[in-house]
Amino acid sequence: MTFNAAGRWEELRRKARTFESELDTKLVAYSKLGNSFAQDLDRDTAPLLTGDNIFDAMSVEIEDLLSQLTVVNDNMSEYVSNGSTSGSMRHVCQRHREILQDYTQDYCKTKSNIQAFKEREELMGSVSKVNSYKSGLSNRKSDYFVKENDQITGADHMTSDAISIAMATKENLYNQRSSLGGITNKMNVISSKFPMIGSLINKINIRSRRDSIIIGGVITGCLILMFLLS
Repeated sequence: MTFNAAGRWEELRRKARTFESELDTKLVAYSKLGNSFAQDLDRDTAPLLTGDNIFDAMSVEIEDLLSQLTVVNDNMSEYVSNGSTSGSMRHVCQRHREILQDYTQDYCKTKSNIQAFKEREELMGSVSKVNSYKSGLSNRKSDYFVKENDQITGADHMTSDAISIAMATKENLYNQRSSLGGITNKMNVISSKFPMIGSLINKINIRSRRDSIIIGGVITGCLILMFLLS
C-alpha cells in the first residue's frame, strides 16, 4: 500500500467516524423528541403539531448525514475491493457498513413512530372539533326548547288571567243585572202611575242593554285574542 493510498484510507475512516458521531448525537435527540411527543399525547396537553418545524429540521439533518455516510462507506468498499488491502481493512469497512445500517434502522423506526403520534393527534383534534360542534348544536336545541316552554307558560298565564277577568266581569254584570232588575220593577210601578217617568225608564233600559252588549263584545274579543296568541 502506497503512502497516498494509506492517507486516503485514513481520510475515509476519519470522515466515517465524524459522520457516525454526529449521527449518534442527532439520533439520541431525535429519539427524545419522539418520546416527548408520546408523553404529550398521553397527557393530552400541548398540541403535537407545534413541534413540526423541529421534527422536519432534524429529519433533514439526519437524512443528510446518512447520505454522506453512505457515500463514505461506498468509497471504503471500493477501496478494499481492489484486492491489495488487508483483512483488517475489510473488517473495518464491514463494521462501518453495519453501523450505517443500524443508524438507518433507528432513524426509520423513530420517524415512523413520530408520524404515527402526529396522525393520532390530528385524528383526536378532528374528533374534538366534531364533538364541540355537536355540543354547540345540542345547546342551541336546548335553548330553543326552553324558550318555547317559556312562551307556552307565559301564554297559559295570560289565558288564565283573561279567564279570571272574564269571570269577574260576568259576576259583576250579573250583580248589576239583579240590581237593575229590582230597580226596573220598582220603576215599572212608578211609570204606570207617571207616564213621563216611564218614558225615561225605557231610555235608561235601552242604554243599559247597549252598554252590556259593548262590554260583552270587548270581553269576547279579549278571549279570542288570548287564544290566538297562545
